[in-house]
Amino acid sequence: MDTYDTMESDEHPMLGRLIKVGLFLLVQGIAVALVAFVALLVSFEPGWSATTEQASLLQPGDAKSGSLLLKEDGAYTEAIRLGIDVDITVSGPTLRSRVTQVFRNPTSDWVEATYVYPLPTGGAVDTLKMVVGDRVIIGDIKERQQARVIYEAARRAGRKAALTEQERPNIFTNSVANIGPGETVLVQIEYQEPVHQSGNEYSLRLPLVVGPRYNPTPIVQSVDFRNDGSGWGATNSDPVPDRDRISPPVLDPARNAPVNPTSIRVRLNAGFALGEVKSPHHNVKVANPDDTTRIVTLADGAVPADRDFELTWKPAAVKAPSVGLFRERVGDADYLLAFVTPPAAEQATQKLLPREVVFVIDNSGSMGGTSIVQAKASLTYALSRLQPTDRFNVIRFDDTMDVLFPASVPADAARVGEATSFVSALQARGGTEMVPAMRAALTDKLGDTGMVRQIVFLTDGAIGNEQQLFETITAMRARSRVFMVGIGSAPNTYLMTRAAELGRGAFTHIGSVEQVEERMRGLFTKLENPAVTGLSAKFSEAKPDVTPAIIPDVYRDEPLVLAAKLDKLAGSVEIRGRVGDRPWSVTLPLQNAAEGKGLSKLWAKRKIDDAEVARTLHEMTPEDSDKAILTLALDHQIVTRLTSLVAVDKTPSRPEGEPLKLSELPINLPAGWDFAKVFGERPQVPTQLRERHADARNQPATRRPTPAAPDAIRLPKTATSAELKMIAGLMLVVLALILFVFDRRQTLLTDVA
Repeated sequence: MDTYDTMESDEHPMLGRLIKVGLFLLVQGIAVALVAFVALLVSFEPGWSATTEQASLLQPGDAKSGSLLLKEDGAYTEAIRLGIDVDITVSGPTLRSRVTQVFRNPTSDWVEATYVYPLPTGGAVDTLKMVVGDRVIIGDIKERQQARVIYEAARRAGRKAALTEQERPNIFTNSVANIGPGETVLVQIEYQEPVHQSGNEYSLRLPLVVGPRYNPTPIVQSVDFRNDGSGWGATNSDPVPDRDRISPPVLDPARNAPVNPTSIRVRLNAGFALGEVKSPHHNVKVANPDDTTRIVTLADGAVPADRDFELTWKPAAVKAPSVGLFRERVGDADYLLAFVTPPAAEQATQKLLPREVVFVIDNSGSMGGTSIVQAKASLTYALSRLQPTDRFNVIRFDDTMDVLFPASVPADAARVGEATSFVSALQARGGTEMVPAMRAALTDKLGDTGMVRQIVFLTDGAIGNEQQLFETITAMRARSRVFMVGIGSAPNTYLMTRAAELGRGAFTHIGSVEQVEERMRGLFTKLENPAVTGLSAKFSEAKPDVTPAIIPDVYRDEPLVLAAKLDKLAGSVEIRGRVGDRPWSVTLPLQNAAEGKGLSKLWAKRKIDDAEVARTLHEMTPEDSDKAILTLALDHQIVTRLTSLVAVDKTPSRPEGEPLKLSELPINLPAGWDFAKVFGERPQVPTQLRERHADARNQPATRRPTPAAPDAIRLPKTATSAELKMIAGLMLVVLALILFVFDRRQTLLTDVA
């Protein structure tokens, strides 16, 4: 009888059981490790295969802007080209954008192209057109799964089809099937959006690139399903289940020419005499047809899609209008959009309340380059604005976290100097574990001391697990107010605006070092002045469906923006609130409302956002929230996470039997980002805290394998439970052997005696 058989005897049941469990875990761990190792090798293997297409490295100088090269059978061939044209018309308080994506196929293959791109968070996408030759195919809004089924059927049948899907409120995917050799297909989408107003300045923002997201690795846990050690298995909890859909391949700008050239034209009809019109991040030409109109184009022609386009304008008068009321009739309902800016509290009547301010700064890898410079300059300026009566603390995070002081300290010169030195020494590195930092900031260690408690959070927001952050704010916000400061050329505005909304604060964007002082001064004006609170809206005659249902506080120079669906346009609306410690109200006759465009879409989009927020706040069940969103989306023909736009050409074009290749188009790295900081560093801490970028290996059943881009980064998912399983297995086996040897020794000693 060998050792194992001896241990399995009735005399040693415990040892036998330890051996079995230990060997099981050891073998399972080795198997998982081997699978992960093979996946790692496959993920970096160059060339083409029957199942996974992968582009070769693009040689510097081999391609012009907007083109890619693929290597197949040792030869280079051009890949799909993408050009983008954006046309924006501003009509008073709203804007209408038309985004045309031109897909050109210079190869000899039939191709399916997919492209991940950003849109404004507040935009309501409602139109899809596909242009093939002289044919224009109009898209239809369908439930998301139904739209995908229609698209897949057309793709298999060889018909041209386009599909627009929402991955996040600010991330969309366009898929275009069956682009023939030498063909050009145009895909055009349109969306409606409100104009942003802050004090005397109006603006629009057009995001042009999706920044790479840090996606925390799925957590794999071993579970004994039978509770007796005989039924081991594993559970998988993924905070970013759609990681592959929000993480397109990214080109290294040091090795590749920019792609996706973009042209932009804005027709600005402000509705009032215009003063200064400018773009802080792009060179523009501004034509002046008349006092209220401007035509804005890019001075340098088409530009790479690598940073947000921002346009700001001011009225020629000293002061902007404090009230704007607009109406639109659609069907049997009237839709209303109101912009009301409450007066600021007079300086003489203000009594500055002492504040506790917790500053949080993101120094992760995505903040490398110019972003960390902007963030450090912003925080240094903010520290200099603290008053002696304030208390403060500083938290920095990447995939680790440091809290400068055990609790908030008085803002005296010595401690502010210590904090300034701490900030100046920060360097960008590592992953982006944002949730623990937010949790630490929201932890109120002082208690309710009568101080106003404010969180100032500086980040680019480059994470995929936004929902976890929202749930953290909802659960822990208590009396804290969260102010988000978006840093860099392409911040995640969805995360910023929703986090500020849930945290009852405000969002500020800083896109360049030159904007630091101006934007931070504006933020501190909000922090140092009382908010307008207790706001309500009362209609005298009409029955309204108002959004937001619960009107939030507004800060100095911010307008209150209300959208309403009315049964009739009659009577007036009275808006009440408190400015500091004084009551304030204004009454607006509805008949004075000016004509507006697209207001019904904006109302529906805001109602959809309300349903999403109510779900996060647990004011609605997920089922009720989804039902409300789906009804609004189908009634108003809007793309949401539950609905998509699909367009199908009825005429088959790809010959039967001709293969179809998938081409996932890459994006540029956002301007100012450091490629090596995001992708080049190897993990020094457990991989579950350090995975930078989701891979394309774990595709949903509806997604086909996708190629990496030339010299693009697509990191393999190497985080597994292999190490834990092998360690646990070895420990159990060693323990069993020790017990066995000890038992045998005792038996021999007994026999000798």
